[in-house]
Amino acid sequence: MKKILVLLILFLNPNIHANEIFLYTSSALKNNPKFLAEIKNFNSIKQNKNISQSEFLPSVTLSGTVNSTISSNRTDKSGSNLADSNSDTETKKIEIEQKIFQGFQGYNTYKKSQLEIEIASLELKKVRQNTILDAVKAYMDLSFKLKNKKFNLENNDLLERQVESDSSRLQKGEITLTDLAQAESSLAKAKAKLILAETELETAKTNFELIIGTKPPDNIQETRIDLKTPTNLNEVLDRSMKNNPDLLISSIDYEISKKNYKIELSRLSPSAKLNYSKSESVDFSSTVDNTDQETVKATVTWPIIKGGKNYSSIKKSKLKKQKTELLFDDTKNKVKTDTTNMWSIYQSSKSILRSTKAQLKAAEIASEGITLEYDSGDTRTTLDVIQSRSLLLEAKIANARAERDLVISELELLAQMGDLSLESIKNS
Repeated sequence: MKKILVLLILFLNPNIHANEIFLYTSSALKNNPKFLAEIKNFNSIKQNKNISQSEFLPSVTLSGTVNSTISSNRTDKSGSNLADSNSDTETKKIEIEQKIFQGFQGYNTYKKSQLEIEIASLELKKVRQNTILDAVKAYMDLSFKLKNKKFNLENNDLLERQVESDSSRLQKGEITLTDLAQAESSLAKAKAKLILAETELETAKTNFELIIGTKPPDNIQETRIDLKTPTNLNEVLDRSMKNNPDLLISSIDYEISKKNYKIELSRLSPSAKLNYSKSESVDFSSTVDNTDQETVKATVTWPIIKGGKNYSSIKKSKLKKQKTELLFDDTKNKVKTDTTNMWSIYQSSKSILRSTKAQLKAAEIASEGITLEYDSGDTRTTLDVIQSRSLLLEAKIANARAERDLVISELELLAQMGDLSLESIKNS
């Protein structure tokens, strides 16, 4: 039903290309198993907060026992036989226990569970960003491969007409056999490129369906996306150092390691708990038929030595805290380097796109002029026409590839800054 809805919307809105990407990306988020599994994991980890809160609440235990005892072959001290006896005992008990102090172990465990939820949320954000990125990559690659096939098909058709025209002109003596051979050779090369383009398109379609979970469209028109990326590196670095998921996860990992260290320290602290119990017994003994008991007990414990286990656990958690601190510093440096590199790639992609546009415009003018001169019987040769068309084909493919690469580099930069979302595509 979801697939039908997506295709229906696309059919009714064939000119809303950014919306088309948004719809297909939404479909990928609904169908991607890894993303769906991460949602389950996030919901599971959220329960840690409730589990840690339970440490502050009293625990209530209900218990009951029924005993039936038969005593036979009884004798007294003189050796005389005693009558057999039966004893049935029924006991009901309710016990309430409240932890009063645990050396702040419960408090730190609760704070740790909150941090674990933050990490789970960031992990979910990472998977969501990666799913969006993969979906748009699949869409843009399909768009490029469709254009690539179209360009090669047009070139193949032109060369087929060129061979037909040259065959006719050869019979009239207007060109040589060499000219015809050059045209036939170029046609054979164009057919090989067309086969390769068709193969690459089928691969792109398969990848599209795998990632997005819907059948790929037969046609994708010109796509323009304005993602409103920052205009300078300083702003990009600032946003990346504040919002990059990997950096935030590393930071919270360090905070969790500090909580673990405090939890281990609290195990050496004294703890106190209060226990209240009430029980009712029937046929408690041969002399007492019923009895009710109420007990209030306060317990204070202070672990001193556990064979060195507690001190070793503290040392272990301290070393882990130092490890996560070092990893946090390393992640900061890595994020800064990766962000700078992605910014450079993005800027380079914009420059390449401008160059390919200029290249395409020049190739179109050159090809059109050379073809007109050739058709008018000027000094242009078949080789000149073939070369101009070959340059035009390369320019078209290079421009289409540059358009795809620019969108992908911009998306990767947004993901690095932690800003990639469905909304950023929808509102572009």
